[in-house]
Amino acid sequence: MLIIPKRISLANIPTPIQKISFEGKSFYLKRDDFTGMETSGNKIRKLEYLLYQAKKEKTDYVFTCGGEQSNHARATAFAAASLGIKSKLFLWGKNSSSADGNLFLDKVLGCEFRFLSKNEFGNANAIMAEEKISLEKKGKKVFLIPEGGSSPLGIWGYIHAIEEMQNQNIFKHCNSILTASGSGGTTAGLLVGSLLFKQNLKIFVVNVLYPKDEIKNKILFLAEQAIKDFRLQIKLDEKRLEILDGYSKEGYKHISDDKLSLIKKFARHTGIILDPAYTGKAFKAYHDNFLSGKTSKTLFVHTGGLYGVFSKRKKYLLNSGEIK
Repeated sequence: MLIIPKRISLANIPTPIQKISFEGKSFYLKRDDFTGMETSGNKIRKLEYLLYQAKKEKTDYVFTCGGEQSNHARATAFAAASLGIKSKLFLWGKNSSSADGNLFLDKVLGCEFRFLSKNEFGNANAIMAEEKISLEKKGKKVFLIPEGGSSPLGIWGYIHAIEEMQNQNIFKHCNSILTASGSGGTTAGLLVGSLLFKQNLKIFVVNVLYPKDEIKNKILFLAEQAIKDFRLQIKLDEKRLEILDGYSKEGYKHISDDKLSLIKKFARHTGIILDPAYTGKAFKAYHDNFLSGKTSKTLFVHTGGLYGVFSKRKKYLLNSGEIK
């Protein structure tokens, strides 16, 4: 019997789908940057399911992890605070007295932190689990949320998003979806959702953090586990998934000048800003691969990330007068 998990209403959904004109081309854009303000972006969809469970378990603390400019960590902290739950963030990076972007907002909220080296971050789940045991010995209940909220429960945020898009009738115009992928949960949800709601969609993903084979394995594992855990009567079809590799060669925390030039041009012609870690890199892939015809049939998902722009302000403003 199909098991559908419960969620708590935190996101401003459904988010709109806009038809965008750029460089004489037209395409459809899913505005998941509109899911909220403090909680803006794709992560809050996953958190609706994860924090429902945390609240049910009468959690005192949520632990989660990410880079020091993690959109997920910031969204988790604000969403948890709205439910009366404290947060501790395990962040890959360094503390700063002049924090900007997401880290600035985390500090305003009064989060607790543990900063990790890149090597330590590879063991973030084990480090969080160890501190969970320590805090629970003091009588506190702790709920662990993995990187990006990417768990079999968390991906229901984007399983549900497929149903939302179906109700918006976008699949009359689009037969595929493109999104950025850090930890794989958004993509896994879209993949499972397309099968569950019987939409014949191709899911394109731009890997911004992990190598091609690693992110593919993460996505497929999450999808398979969700199918198993929730007894979904569907069979995973790997051919529906395609990784567009090579768009984050500069590294997750950096962005190349050609991508920034495109981001700034796009902003000036559409009034829409893309972030340096996720949507900016994904849009470069979309621009290269899907904007050759007059109208694209691939839906581009804007997964948010506005606050990450501020930590890269110098790069965004460099040669800003030269963009046409």
